Amino acid sequence: MNKKHIVVVGLGGVGGYFGFKINQTNEVSEKYTISFVARGETYNKVKENGLILLSPEHPNDRTYPNVIAEHIAEIKNPDLVLICVKEYDLENVCRQLSEVIDTDTVLLPMMNGADIYDRIRKVIPKNTILPTCIYVASHIKNRGTVEHKGKAGKMIVGRDPQNFSVDVNWITDMLAESKIDFDFKENSLSDIWTKFFFIASFGLVTAKHNSSIGTVCADQEQKHQATEIMKEMKVIADRKGIKLEEDIIEKTFEKAATFPFETPTSLQLDINSGKKENELELFAGAILQYAKELDVEAPFTQKIYSELKGE
Repeated sequence: MNKKHIVVVGLGGVGGYFGFKINQTNEVSEKYTISFVARGETYNKVKENGLILLSPEHPNDRTYPNVIAEHIAEIKNPDLVLICVKEYDLENVCRQLSEVIDTDTVLLPMMNGADIYDRIRKVIPKNTILPTCIYVASHIKNRGTVEHKGKAGKMIVGRDPQNFSVDVNWITDMLAESKIDFDFKENSLSDIWTKFFFIASFGLVTAKHNSSIGTVCADQEQKHQATEIMKEMKVIADRKGIKLEEDIIEKTFEKAATFPFETPTSLQLDINSGKKENELELFAGAILQYAKELDVEAPFTQKIYSELKGE
């Protein structure tokens, strides 16, 4: 029997952390064939030294995949693809994947955002896509080296609403074998949107004011702006039939209050350092696109989006 072929595309903070755990287990079990896809300097470093993870969980911090490829086009017959790229690369990566996958290949996007599933589905219309939500504090320390801090990373994985009955037991077995903390749910969209409420509202307001998560909770104007953005998201989620807690806005502020006061957001850091590629489209762009499709108003999101784009 052929081994299942698992491909990890992108070895940043998320792909590096989860890809490391999957591959390190597989180095012992040899149950799967594992390929990593990485570009440029990361490809060279991992080919030469393996993938390095600095984490309290893993004293043995280096792992070597069966294959390290620089281009998606080199991948043959993947059974499962973990898509771990920046959101602005998503469509480009999906177009490349559509050339190498077959009808049975399952796609597991390791990206947080309300519209990730829909965006992949537009490029790859028929395959099984498992909507996923990621919690992990990890980042690239150097090319080929990922640093993880805090508690173990966690995934919430759901069935594909379009291909609901596809058997994905082998995938959940693989995650369990790899000692990955995960929940598998019939419907993961509520979890994805609950996280999106936090990252989008706080990301946009901190980016606008160059402030911190604590400031958004404490400053009346910033708290008001975050609240109004969440209200706009709640209307969209309700229209889409996504079940959220009635007090989702209060719960989101309670969650924010658990972070150290000065905690920045990635969007705030990127926007205020002048980085051209950032998560503005992932957050505000997605809200505005859904608002347009559903014919609802989102003036607070629109205003901040326009200001951050310098329009």
